This record gives sequence, C-alpha cells and structure tokens, in this order.
Amino acid sequence: MALKKPVSGKTSKPSAPPLPEPAHEASHGASLDRYDVLILRELQQDARLSNTELAARIGLSAAPTWRRVKWLEDQGYITGYRAEIDRRKIGLGVLAFVRVDADRNTGTATRALEDAIRRLPEVIACHYISGAGTFELQVMVTDLDAFSRFSIETLLNLPNVKDVHTSFSLGEVKAGAALPLGHLRASPANKGP
Repeated sequence: MALKKPVSGKTSKPSAPPLPEPAHEASHGASLDRYDVLILRELQQDARLSNTELAARIGLSAAPTWRRVKWLEDQGYITGYRAEIDRRKIGLGVLAFVRVDADRNTGTATRALEDAIRRLPEVIACHYISGAGTFELQVMVTDLDAFSRFSIETLLNLPNVKDVHTSFSLGEVKAGAALPLGHLRASPANKGP
C-alpha cells in the first residue's frame, strides 16, 4: 500500500482503505478439523494456556492457533471461560437432585416455569426430562436446613409446580469433566491441513 508523501505538520494517510483480511471461515471450512479438536481438548484441560503454549501443544504456530481459537469462539463451539471452584471450600455442602413435577404441561405454563428456574442461583443445572417428572434440577446450598427453606419457600412456590422429589448426593465420583471429543477425531472430514 503506497503512502502519500508527508506534509509538514500532518500525518501520513494511506491512499486507499486497507483491504479486509479474508474471513477465517472461508479458509477454515465449516466443520472441525484435527487442530480444532486438539484446541478444544487442550482448553478444556487448561483454559489459562497462553496462545504460545497452546500453539506448541497442538503443533501450529501462534498466529493460526489464535485465528482458530477466535473462529471456535465466533462459531459458538467455545462459549466462555471460567474457574472451577471447590463448592465445599465456599460453604456449599449440599448438592441435591430435584425432580419437579409440573401441574400442567402446556407451552405457556412450561415456559413460565423455565423462566422462574433460570432466575434461581441455587439451581446450577436444569434439564427437561422424559419419563416421570418434568424437570431435573441440580441444586447447591450450604446445608440441609438451607435446602429445606429453599424447597418450601422457593421451589414449591414456582409457577405450575405440583410436587418435588429430592435425592441428595452422598459423594462425588466425577464432576466438572471435560466433554468427550473422541467422536470428532473419528470423522474422515476432520483430518485438518
């Protein structure tokens, strides 16, 4: 790109606007390749890796690694980064699994219940389930007294709730695990460059 000759007291300006860099998706393709899968695996293990460390681990240079991470974020494969906190160290000693039975299963009633559940910080996960019940919640609170209060004062007063059934975790065998990625490597379309 040619620059105009500087005039005293003025800064140089490019003669034409810079051309945009080509979209990464055009050079990347629409599906994940082996480098993308490696990036996902490494970031699930340690999301605090620097781009240079990540690049070294997956066998690419820093620039294409950064572009790939950005593409994975833009495409919604990577939805965020967060710290894993030991719940017991912050006083959340009780993990309860709560099946919520709805009074009516209409669209409007179900959406109202979903919206109410989303607003509860004690509910760390909620799934719409098949079989008996409507929702399965994972609830974290400090102790059994706190759960009793939460159940009586909050859960049973949610819109459209008919009943709740609770089981308590007696100990974690596995939690906060990385998502399985083996099925992504098996695809012939995921070979990479």
